[in-house]
Amino acid sequence: MSWRPSRRLSLAACTALLGTSCLQGPGASPVDPFKPADQALGERIFRDPRFSQWFSTHSTNVNAFPTSGDPTVDDAENALGPAMPGSLAGAAMACSLCHLVEQNAAADGTNMRAYADYAQRSPIPDRGDGQSHTPRNSPPMVDSLVPHQGPTFLHLDGQFVSAADLIVSSFTGRNLGWLPTESTQAVAHIASIIRADDGTQFIGPDPGLAGTSYAADFLGQDFRILARLRIPPEDRLDVHSATDAEVLQAVAKVVAAYISGLRYSRDTTGAYDFSPFDVFLKLNGLPRKPDEGEAPLDYARRLRTAVETLASPEWVTPDMGSYLHHAAPFAFGPTELQGLEIFLAEGGPPGATPTASAGAAGTGNCLVCHTPPDFTDHLFHSTGASQLEYDDVHGPGAFFALSVPDLTTRNANALAYLPASVANPTARGTFRSPPAAEDATLADLGLWNVFANPDIPNPQSALNSVLCTPTTADCSAATLLSKTLTLFKTPGLRDLDDSAPYLHNGTATDLKAVLAQYEKVSDLQRAGALRNGDPRLGSIHLGPQDLAPLEAFLHSLAEDYQ
Repeated sequence: MSWRPSRRLSLAACTALLGTSCLQGPGASPVDPFKPADQALGERIFRDPRFSQWFSTHSTNVNAFPTSGDPTVDDAENALGPAMPGSLAGAAMACSLCHLVEQNAAADGTNMRAYADYAQRSPIPDRGDGQSHTPRNSPPMVDSLVPHQGPTFLHLDGQFVSAADLIVSSFTGRNLGWLPTESTQAVAHIASIIRADDGTQFIGPDPGLAGTSYAADFLGQDFRILARLRIPPEDRLDVHSATDAEVLQAVAKVVAAYISGLRYSRDTTGAYDFSPFDVFLKLNGLPRKPDEGEAPLDYARRLRTAVETLASPEWVTPDMGSYLHHAAPFAFGPTELQGLEIFLAEGGPPGATPTASAGAAGTGNCLVCHTPPDFTDHLFHSTGASQLEYDDVHGPGAFFALSVPDLTTRNANALAYLPASVANPTARGTFRSPPAAEDATLADLGLWNVFANPDIPNPQSALNSVLCTPTTADCSAATLLSKTLTLFKTPGLRDLDDSAPYLHNGTATDLKAVLAQYEKVSDLQRAGALRNGDPRLGSIHLGPQDLAPLEAFLHSLAEDYQ
């Protein structure tokens, strides 16, 4: 797929910086502003609120909305400021409410979003089960399916290993209002919408989709369907003769194609190319991606060496271009370079005195988990966020005293300890909950809820492969479970400006708060006061002088995604 650059650069600047004309995307062919057919259809479904439980019980006509919608969606909760109008006010829940892109750009003032909302935890329909918000912050979706070494894990706790599994669970699950006891009803409702749609409702951003029904789009034979919107033969389905389950799988396939197409810009070699950081690497002839067969961490260390020996850097300056959707100048200068050096500076073993990689720079030790060029290792770590949130509610040291059951006790008492599922619909989700002042048993233990959970079989093999390493002495499930306490998937760092609030619990509203938290947890780790903390946290050494450059570097990873 080709991409339309939305950063405003002169023709000369585009040619000098990117090796291509601004009249083209990173590919060699002219820009195509439209998505491939399966992605376009997937996007329409992604944005359609009629698949929600609320619509199933409040509408008598598949192709018309009631005069008033689900009040859950009237306003967009905003941890960064005042509430904003809901992008689907008057309608109902859809995937696009938690994963925004352009919907609130005018209210926001400057930015698009990287398929994340503004809430600390996203509102969901209240079905009388005590849940009115998701237990975690909605992660951004851009690059969530980027190819990488090792297994793919989706959701912050690794619950899914394929996009299709995630989509089926999301469309039939609690976020769209369905209770675990209603999964069969949900599947039937989704199939009914696909079969009865007449092509007039919630068309999405591609005008070519107007006037043809979901049934016609999936069959791919209606003469009114534009050639570019005919989905590939292997994705086609006669939804009227297919089973409900087959219809749902077809839905999952095109939505997965849509999500897979949400990528940050790359050139024809596969190197990222549209953030100030990426342009700085290109401008200075620095390595921009791993060589064939090279591990990302080895690439990051090679990049560090190249940066250390860079004698006369060429800077990215605002006169070369500007953002369309960010207020900041498009630049990478000495401050950002100092932040990059701090980011790449690697500490020694826990307890050792680290040596900064460049001059007086501090030691961020960031690269070991947020490994360039994706700026994530796609794995799981415990960074203390759950402990700090719990202790903020219950007092210092309270999380250390929290009683957590072992594997045998947990699995024998699923209703008390594990999240709700189709097999255990009334399970309490004790350890997949935000802490609450009125109930000290509630906490979020992350991967602990998924690993060795018999109700979640699909990711277990992949989880074992990353938890049981060659240096792990005991790979029994009981031992490994204790090591999963408060582990969460490492998020990517690209375009952070468009995905606040941060961390799995949404407790940091800006990057200053994130860096302050890492200062705190690194001290706790060195003092032995962080429960199951990642040992590498102890090798982070940041002084007051390091924070502004590191923040500036992180901002330089922004790009005009749309």
